[in-house]
Amino acid sequence: MPSKKKTPARKASTKAKPVKIAKKTARKAAVKTARKPASKSRPKKVKAIPDGMTAVTPHLVCAGAADAIAFYKQAFNAVEEGLLPGPGGKIMHASVRIGGAVVMLVDEMPEWGVVGPKTLKGSPVTVHLYVDDADATVDQAVKAGAKIVMPLSDAFWGDRYGKIEDPFGHQWSIGTHQRDVSPAEMQQAMQKMADQAAAGN
Repeated sequence: MPSKKKTPARKASTKAKPVKIAKKTARKAAVKTARKPASKSRPKKVKAIPDGMTAVTPHLVCAGAADAIAFYKQAFNAVEEGLLPGPGGKIMHASVRIGGAVVMLVDEMPEWGVVGPKTLKGSPVTVHLYVDDADATVDQAVKAGAKIVMPLSDAFWGDRYGKIEDPFGHQWSIGTHQRDVSPAEMQQAMQKMADQAAAGN
């Protein structure tokens, strides 16, 4: 009678292999998880220039920023977008939107070296404003309290152009583009104007 073959001892050990593989896989997964930063901890990326803002924004210092906001509403149809009141009723920061662009404002605070054109007896800065109708805008601003610094005229660069000064000392140039002018035409017209000015002297 043939004897029964014994199962080799090495076959018995194969039962342990799936457990070892499972442990090894679990260890690899744990290492990967540890290396990968949690998605919740990642800071949300924000835009360097917020929506609705442009890279360059005028920031006006006014002796009476609240009155300035009221003036810009009357003169330029400004829309108030934000206001941060400070101690003593002063405005620490405010913003209005004029024709799609933001203008920031702050009250004078001499103790911090923040002063406006009235205190400085003038300003070398002019804020330029393009509008659909320069004549109508200048009339509206004058009625609100602005004064004309340069009467409107048809400028050689193709704009209907003039300048006003608001009650807070800031100067605004108002323009409506009427025609496109090439650089060569612009240079020629500027030279003609300079020659006429020299001849007048």
